[in-house]
This record gives sequence, structure tokens and C-alpha cells, in this order.
Amino acid sequence: MSNLDYEINKELGECYLFMGELSKAEEYYEKACASNGKHADPYLGLATVYVQKGELDKAKTLYQKTLEVDSKNDKAYAGLGLLEVEAGEQQNALNFFKKALSINPENLVAIYGVVQAAYALNKIEEAISYLEDYLALNPTKTEIRYTLAGCFYALNQHQEAKKELKQILDFDPENKNALELLEKIK
Repeated sequence: MSNLDYEINKELGECYLFMGELSKAEEYYEKACASNGKHADPYLGLATVYVQKGELDKAKTLYQKTLEVDSKNDKAYAGLGLLEVEAGEQQNALNFFKKALSINPENLVAIYGVVQAAYALNKIEEAISYLEDYLALNPTKTEIRYTLAGCFYALNQHQEAKKELKQILDFDPENKNALELLEKIK
């Protein structure tokens, strides 16, 4: 199969996935995977198809295959983390989310996943550095800053929480969530 055939099949898989036509997406992703096995994208696409179909074991296998092809694929690690959350394995999930963030500190699935798993494990402090790393790259991302403030609040680090909330209010003086949490701290 030529590189052009690979690209066409991958693009068709993506289009059908976007339209919610899972069987067609699966068909074209499988064709793209068969091209030569050295591209991670169609494996990742197939994993997404299987997640949406509720076939989580197949999805896990495909996320792992994605990592065999591209060991630095943050989306595959985040996907594995989500599957571990679904299985109730919060520590494994936390580890996968951390791995994803070590590759791409802006992976939002992994950011929110690490926070969720950290809360579930009562290890909230482990999420803080990842939120701060994200904010170092995107300082105006209000939702992440609010999540960081919430972590500080949960850890009874109220001064740090206030600092983050005040930064939110500098950008958005009417931010209802920030105002409400700030009121709780006073």
C-alpha cells in the first residue's frame, strides 16, 4: 500500500469517526494500520472507536500497539489512564496520566485525569506540579487555574488558593466560581 493510500484511509477513518459512523471508521483505520504498521495514528483512532463501542479490552490492546509504534504518544498514555479509571485502578491511572504529562504538559485529558485520580487516592499534592506546569505554558487558562486553587483549598493551603483565585479575577473580575471559592476562604 502506498503512502497516499495510507493517508487516504487514515483521513477517511478520522472523518467517519467524527461523524459517529464507527463501523466505517473501523474499516478505514484497519486499512491504514495494514499499510505498514509504522504509523501510530490509525491505532489510536481504532482505540477510540473501540472505546466508543464499549470494547475496552480491544481499546487497551490498540493503545499499547500505539506505544509500540510511538513510545512518546501522550494520547495513548492518557487513553490507558482513562481505561484504568474505568477499571477502578486509580494508582495505575495516575501513573499513566503522569507519563502522558511528562511527554506533553498540555494534554488536557491527562491534566484532568491526574487531578481526578489524585483526589481519589488522597494524593492531591501530586497534581499541583502538573497544573503549575500547564499554567507556565498557558497562564490565562482560567479552568486550570481554578482547579489548582481548588487543590490548594482542599489541602488547606488557603493563601495559595487565594493567590490563584485573585489571578483569575484579574483576567475575569466576574468569574462566579472564583468569587464563590474566594468567599469560602475569607
